[in-house]
Amino acid sequence: RLNYVRDGVVPARLEHSGAPDSAEADRAVHDCVAAHPTPDAVGHRLVHGGDVVRAPVRVDAALRARLDELTTLAPLHLPPALRLLDRIGAQLPGVPQVLCPDTAFHAGLPEAAATYPLPAAWRRRWGLRRHGFHGLSYAYALRRTAELLGRPADRLHLVLAHLGGGASVCAVRDGRSVDTSMGFTPLDGIPMCRRSGAIDPGMLLWLLGDDRLDLAELTDGLNHRAGLLGLSDGRSDDTRDLVAAAPRDPAAALALQVYAHRVRREMAAAATNLDRLDALVFTGEIGWDQPEVRHDICAGLGLLGVRPPVRGNLSADGFVSAADATVPVLVVEPREELQVAADTLAALG
Repeated sequence: RLNYVRDGVVPARLEHSGAPDSAEADRAVHDCVAAHPTPDAVGHRLVHGGDVVRAPVRVDAALRARLDELTTLAPLHLPPALRLLDRIGAQLPGVPQVLCPDTAFHAGLPEAAATYPLPAAWRRRWGLRRHGFHGLSYAYALRRTAELLGRPADRLHLVLAHLGGGASVCAVRDGRSVDTSMGFTPLDGIPMCRRSGAIDPGMLLWLLGDDRLDLAELTDGLNHRAGLLGLSDGRSDDTRDLVAAAPRDPAAALALQVYAHRVRREMAAAATNLDRLDALVFTGEIGWDQPEVRHDICAGLGLLGVRPPVRGNLSADGFVSAADATVPVLVVEPREELQVAADTLAALG
């Protein structure tokens, strides 16, 4: 997806359904860029910055030379993202390009939240730590939530959930991420549309033993055939389909039940990092547009003072909880492109 941002709005958007590494995608990007005035800068969402890109930064030759070492950390996202970086660099030579890592929002995670209980030699050798993801979405949602609540962002204690094709939960304390459900890669945490989320590592070791599955089969299954798709026995990875089918399809109903259970479990865990809960915030395509899922998640959070929303989908960011709710529940439309634009401007000074 390409977005052109001018004066804080998005006047042009390219949605392309072809394979991101295809010649067709290259042509679509070329034609879209050529159809608009030369931009002042190009900002890129970088899903995983690892320890190489920990904050928005302008790309130079030295940095580009290091980026390929990151691709194994997010194999679904980084190779096409770097291909796009190179294609636009060739088409727009001299135009600054800025990488905006999704991991930057969590770069300051407390050490206790970021550290894995693994052998220290492994952690030192390979930089094994929790990185967290969806940071661009969380940064924008935090900013909008502060506006909606009429309170400074750096005074808020929030639990946020980005629910979409990828999904995670984040605890924000005084404007900073202090815990998140995703870890070293975007495969961790809650179930997603096709990704498994967290799985017992002992089971994965068992599946790799005695010729049950090889590494390629396991990798494909966890990334492409698990999550909502696997839970629904292959019916769909789209919550809209599953909500419609659930009354007559036990597998679809189970998929939604597991999803809600895992999301609220992560939300409750995240809340233990806060002194209070000022609001619960849903964003991402599912969080923004699937009231049934929001309802089922909130229905299990009574111990946190959360009650099920009383409003369905909204046409603008706002409150879906009752006016007298102890803990407000908000929905914020995902606008990562606007956060990329803001971070790009900041990186260029």
